[in-house]
Amino acid sequence: MNRTRLALATGGALAALAFTGAVAAPAVSDWWDGRHDEFDSYATGAAAKADRASVPRWLPDDAASVEYAMRTTGGDRALKAVLPSTAPPAGCAPLAADASRPTPALSTDLFPADAARKAAVRCGLYYAYVDGHTLYAWQDNRDWIKDNKAGSPH
Repeated sequence: MNRTRLALATGGALAALAFTGAVAAPAVSDWWDGRHDEFDSYATGAAAKADRASVPRWLPDDAASVEYAMRTTGGDRALKAVLPSTAPPAGCAPLAADASRPTPALSTDLFPADAARKAAVRCGLYYAYVDGHTLYAWQDNRDWIKDNKAGSPH
């Protein structure tokens, strides 16, 4: 009789632990995956650059509604802003038709799903495009690592 109770109690405890793990694991996984991601919003490009040294200097000071995301453990960055014109910022160069276009690595709601396909220019280390007055730009960690090894001023 005692063995039956022990077996039932042990089975119940294991079932409760399995249920708790199944419920808690996704939340822990989401926290773990995003724990190094930071997001900020700024009224202007000047405010963003004043607050964070990692915001690219090519972003126009008069850009508005700036949304910025970065991973603190590498060079992944994401930037969305409203520009005063429909042209890319000064200093951006057209991407070659056969150039690689990495997908933004940060899981943000800043970009449309097909952003990588739309990349038309390089602004420093960022891949970017302008849709109307909205700039979408992202930096890939692999490019950042290569650039830092080369000692570039970006």
